[in-house]
This record gives sequence, C-alpha cells and structure tokens, in this order.
Amino acid sequence: MMHLTVNRPLTTLLKHMYMYARQKHSTSSIPNDLIQVQANVASVLRQGGPVVALESTIITHGMPYPDNLRTAQEVESIIELNDATPATIALMNGKLHIGLTQSDLQYLAKSTSPVKASRRDLAWVLSKGLTGGTTVSGTMIGAHRAGIHVFVTGGIGGVHREGQTSMDVSADLTELGRTPVAVISAGVKSILDIPRTLEYLETEGVTVATFGPSRDFPAFFLPSSGYQAPINVTSAREAAELIDYSLSLELGSGLLIGVPIPSSVATQGQQIEDAIQSALQQASVEGIHGKDVTPFILQRVNELTGGESLKANIALIQNNARVGSKIAQELSYIRRDGSKRRHVTKTTEPTAKYGQPVVIGGSNVDLVSSIRSQNIQYGDGTNPGSVHITLGGVGRNIADCLSRLGTSPMFLSAIGRDSQGDTLLGLSSHMNTSAVSIIDDHSTATYSCVLDSDGAMVLGVGDMDVHVQITPEYVSGYEKYLSSAPLVCIDGNIPVDTIEYVCKYCAQHNTPVWYEPTCIVKSTLPFQSDCWKTISYISPNFKELCMISNCLHKKNDAYQDHNNLTVHTQVEICIELCELLLQHMYCVVVTLGQHGILVCRNAQPEEPFLIASSTPQERTASKMSVVHYPACNADHITSVSGAGDCLAGAMIARILQQSTPDDCIKSGLLAALCSTQTYLTVPASVSTIDELLDSTICQPNRIL
Repeated sequence: MMHLTVNRPLTTLLKHMYMYARQKHSTSSIPNDLIQVQANVASVLRQGGPVVALESTIITHGMPYPDNLRTAQEVESIIELNDATPATIALMNGKLHIGLTQSDLQYLAKSTSPVKASRRDLAWVLSKGLTGGTTVSGTMIGAHRAGIHVFVTGGIGGVHREGQTSMDVSADLTELGRTPVAVISAGVKSILDIPRTLEYLETEGVTVATFGPSRDFPAFFLPSSGYQAPINVTSAREAAELIDYSLSLELGSGLLIGVPIPSSVATQGQQIEDAIQSALQQASVEGIHGKDVTPFILQRVNELTGGESLKANIALIQNNARVGSKIAQELSYIRRDGSKRRHVTKTTEPTAKYGQPVVIGGSNVDLVSSIRSQNIQYGDGTNPGSVHITLGGVGRNIADCLSRLGTSPMFLSAIGRDSQGDTLLGLSSHMNTSAVSIIDDHSTATYSCVLDSDGAMVLGVGDMDVHVQITPEYVSGYEKYLSSAPLVCIDGNIPVDTIEYVCKYCAQHNTPVWYEPTCIVKSTLPFQSDCWKTISYISPNFKELCMISNCLHKKNDAYQDHNNLTVHTQVEICIELCELLLQHMYCVVVTLGQHGILVCRNAQPEEPFLIASSTPQERTASKMSVVHYPACNADHITSVSGAGDCLAGAMIARILQQSTPDDCIKSGLLAALCSTQTYLTVPASVSTIDELLDSTICQPNRIL
C-alpha cells in the first residue's frame, strides 16, 4: 500500500484531496428524503435571492406559549418587510425542515415535549421521527446544507462559568469553527464566561465582529460586555462584503456578528443582569446543569423582572432580524454579481475631494393602507384592502436611495426615543444614521396614508411634531460637513428657520442646495423669504410648482383645474412658471406622474449637472433648456408614495458620480419605477438600476 500511494501521481493525490474537502463542505450531502426545503425558500435560493435562517429552540424552549409563536411570526414578518425570505429550521416527522408554514409554526409552538437538537442530536431525532427545535449549532448545519449564508438568532452559547474545570463548552462554538454560516446575534449570553468564549472562538478560527461604530462586544441584555471584538463593521454592506470574502476563501468556518441590544430597552439591562446573578445562584443550589441551565435562567429571570426580560429578549431578536435581513440582501447583490457589487461603495472623485453629500429632512414610520376596489366607501363603510408598515420621510428616503447607489450621505434628522425609532434605525442599518438626533419625550414621526386601487394617494395624516427638533442649532453642529459637501439636500419637513439657515450657510460656501418640496402645503416654505434665491435645484410635481407660483405672485387660484389639462398644456405651463424660478435657480425638475418629468435648467442638455466642484464660470446662468423625459412603462403600480423621492435620490447619486445628464435622469426614472412596484418607499431593487440603463427607455424630447 505504501508503494501504491507514493507512486501515484502527485496531481491525482491533490485532486482527491481537493474533492474530499469539497465533499466535506458540500451543501448537498444530505439525502433528499431527509431534508425538506419549503417551496418559497427553494425558489428564492435558486435565484440567488436573500434568505435568512432562523433557529427554532426559541420557539420550543426559549419562550412560553403564545409569546413564542407571536415572536416567531413577528420576526419572520420583519425579515419579509426587508425584502428577504425567512427560513425557520426545525425537525419534524423525520425530516430537517428548511422554512416552516404558519401551521408548522403553530404546531412547533404548542409541542409538549420537543427535543433541543444540536449537532449530536440531529440523527437520533430524525431516526425516531421526533419533533426538535434546532439550536444555533443545529440551525447552522441546516442552513449550510440548504445554501443559506446568513442566520439570525438572539444570543449564542459559549463557555460556561467554571468551564475550565467542567469542560462545559457549547457546541455552538465548535460549529462556528467548522460551518461557513454568518451568525447575527446579540453576542453571548451574559450567564456565560464571555472572555473565555471569545478566546475559544479565536482558537476555532472564527471571525468575530461587532455591528456599529464600536468594537464593544455585546452581552445579550447589555450593549457592552466590557470586552472588545477584534473588528467592527459599520453597515450591512460592509458586513456582507466580509461574509462574501470569507465564503470566497472557502475557509470552512463561520462568522459571528454581535449586534447591541436596542437603546430603548438597554436601560433595563442592569436590572436584568442582577436577576441573572440571582437565577445563577438558584440554579447552582438546585443542581441544574448543561443544556437545562439556559431555559431555567431565562424563565427565572423573566419571573424576577416581571416580564421585562422577555420584552427585552423579543426586542433584541427583532432588531437582529432587521440587521440580518439587510446583510442578507446586500450579500445577495454581491454574490449575484461580485464584479459590480463588491466595493460599490468606493468613494467617487467628487465626494473624495469635497466630502460626502448631506441630507437634512424627516424620518417617518409609515402606515400604508391600499383599497382594492375602485369604488371607495366613505363614512360608515369599510373598504377591503391591505395595510403595510414601511419607512418614510422624504429626507430619509432620499438618503436611503443615495446609500443604496453607493453615495452614502451624512443624514441629519430627528426621531423619538421609542420602539418606532428603534425600528427605523434598525431598518436603516445600511445607511449612516450616526448624526440622527434621538429626542426624549417625543414620538418618532408617524405617517398614515390611504391609496386608491391605482396606487394614488387619497388621504394622508401625519404626526410630525418631532421634526421641529431639526433646529438651526442642531444642524450648525455639522457645519464642517455642509461646507465641504458637493451638494446638500433638504426637504419640506424641517422648520422654516432651519431652511433659511441652511440656504444662507451653503450660499456662503458655494454649496448647491436641492430642495424637495415634500407636499403642496410645505412646497412654499423657502419662498416665504428671499432664501429661495440661493437654492440651486428644486423638484416639485405639477401641483407644487403651481402652488409655488401662487406664493410668489400672491395668488390662490392659478391652474386649479390641472387634473383636466393635457400633458402638452401642463408642459407649457411648467415652462412659463420655471422661467421665473430660473432667474435665480439653476435647475427645476418637474414630475408629471405617468407623463414623466420635465427638466428645465440654465445649461445646455449635454452639459454636466452642477455640483460644488463647478467653477464660478461654470455656474454662470446661460440660456434655459427644457427637455421632456417620458416615464418608464410599468406593468402594474402598487404605490407611488416613494417614487418622487427615489427619482431625486437616484438623480443626485448619479450627479455626484458625474454621470452624463441622460444617465442621471434615466437612473432617476428607473429608481422611481422600482418604487412604484412595491409598498416599500425605497426598495432594495433600486440598487439594480445600473443593469437596466441600457434597456428600452423612451427617448427624451428637447423642447427648448
């Protein structure tokens, strides 16, 4: 045998070694009769779409019924809200299920004697046809076999206290060392020995990172354990790139990304920590050991804190789901087209020389109600339809769109210190929200709108009081960013004195300002003084443009019958009204709904758009040009509420990247189209508009 091995050609040996290694880490090594992937999950995986794995021990062992079922359903809904597909993993009826139906979740939540299944238990549970909730270890195995790269959980296991003598080490740690799945968690449970856990993970070759501006490693109920991770990632894109490189290197090991508990519940951390210490002592006295410790501790702590620990537990899991689904979304883009997605956030020449753009405006949580019937019932009638929760605020939407297109802005806004604010920040993890002001004793802005069957808005109600906190004093703290920005965008949600302050300051530093009017009522805010004359860009719709004209001419009756006007008449009116604005402004982008947009500016159509890098000579007014761009054809329209914001955001992104004028405007139209296809104001699909630029788009028509 020795002679046969030695004489075999080296290349053949290497080939067999390589094939063995590939088989060892293969995602298809489990027979089909042992694994069942839910049809929807399988379809998304085949297309390379974002899927997030979820464990099931939180259902079977982590919470009492019905909290366990409600939490599982809410977490899956959060993932779906972020354009990803949830895949809860569990053992039922002799199969490893990847993705559960609602009836599966209910069955699992009500199971009386499920097995807590780690790696060692999988074969036994399947062979006996038992019901099992998968631990972190068991879930990682299922996720890897199905080809899922991102897994969200609450917290992982680790080295138990006194583990140096008991050798009680969670299988989660060894699984992280040999299964290439990224685990998104709130760190390590504080009932464990955290420093020894981090040392063990280092020995296993596991990449450990924190999510956010700090390397402070979280301890489940506490945002900081007192120990630091080797690295941190500040955005979903950065985390996805880290995962992508790890997978591409075929290291065979996983990653652990620690996400701090939301600030709204972190204040309860010390109370919970005291309860944990008490429960640990009780567990020791009663002789509770091994895998029975965690369920006992969590139940006892919940009793000692009067249910507050359960609320915090649910909040951190939901927050992890938001972050994890964003990471999965970004990873999907990277791995489907690594040549375009990887490093898409690299700084372009204008932002490198002049800093990053600044967006100042509102942030909302939106409740969108859509009526199915064309006949709307008013008064006592109930309209059948659907209700969706999404994010909004014109400024936030524009900043979101810029971030997805590789031009991350400094975003200034104000939210309340409440659960809605945590939700908003959690779902905006791909953005730079470090400058957002979190205000005590204020509620995060909430907006509710009703859409008709065509997706057009019938009625809107907003609780926007917190936006008055976007004051000149707050904004002035970021003057160095304003003065170095290639462009500053403001919306009509901010107070008039803040608008005037920003316009004046930017004019002194030769920084162009883009004003997004927000709505008819707020469209005229800059025109209450002469500050509008320092604005470079404005992007009203036809109604808002007419209202601005009325304000300047002190009228209130001009063009009230605009709904009955032909597109030709609307264009003629727009040109007339824009001539007045362009005596001081540089560019007016008028949105005409299904008829497209009209771009009027003091430059020839082929000349690059104005940014702060333009020389004074380039910024001199010239003869006005007018170009009409037809809208992109849409098979269906779900909602138009975010279309204008996506148009402005994509245009600004391409202007800052110094794209051609045609590409700037077509990118805006494509981003607006993406927004109309979903209830999400800024869907993740806007990141794909580059792939559509060469597709069939109606050619522009130059009018002047």
